[in-house]
Amino acid sequence: MANRSYLYSADSMPNEAELPRRIRCVSEHSGDVPLAHKLMAGRGTTIVPSMIWNPPIGIAAEYAEGAALLRELLRVVGEGLEDDAEFAECVARTTAHLEKQRAGYAVLETGEIVSMTGDDPVASVRRLVSEDIPGAVARAEAAIAGRDDAWLASVRADWQRHFASFYAEALYFSFPG
Repeated sequence: MANRSYLYSADSMPNEAELPRRIRCVSEHSGDVPLAHKLMAGRGTTIVPSMIWNPPIGIAAEYAEGAALLRELLRVVGEGLEDDAEFAECVARTTAHLEKQRAGYAVLETGEIVSMTGDDPVASVRRLVSEDIPGAVARAEAAIAGRDDAWLASVRADWQRHFASFYAEALYFSFPG
């Protein structure tokens, strides 16, 4: 089984007492935390209790703002991929699913990914929240503003790794109700 990053949406943030109300599956990505997941977790980012694992390694953020940033980056990436039907289909599928699964919060679960390194999972998630996610957001904002063409070209050249995640209503870890 491949280790995955999981993205959910929820009407409330996870807390020590209970799971959020109405958890919706958004996507899962094998092997790493893709750029799309980092951007979805990039606004109002905070560490929360995990909905899947025991350590406090969940990441929650403002869903609408993260989705808007992701959609805007997809638009800019697409400006160099106008003739790529596969990319256009990926964008259509992604944006439709993001709208369908919309909620107040994005919840990113990276436990399987951060456990692969042998490092402390709590420290790894702190690094994601303090360095990796803000760094991805800053690069995306710069590219959208036309100030980081080299990074944008690299994302465009390898768009599948960044955006072609599995989007579905049921993921490997799904929640009842």
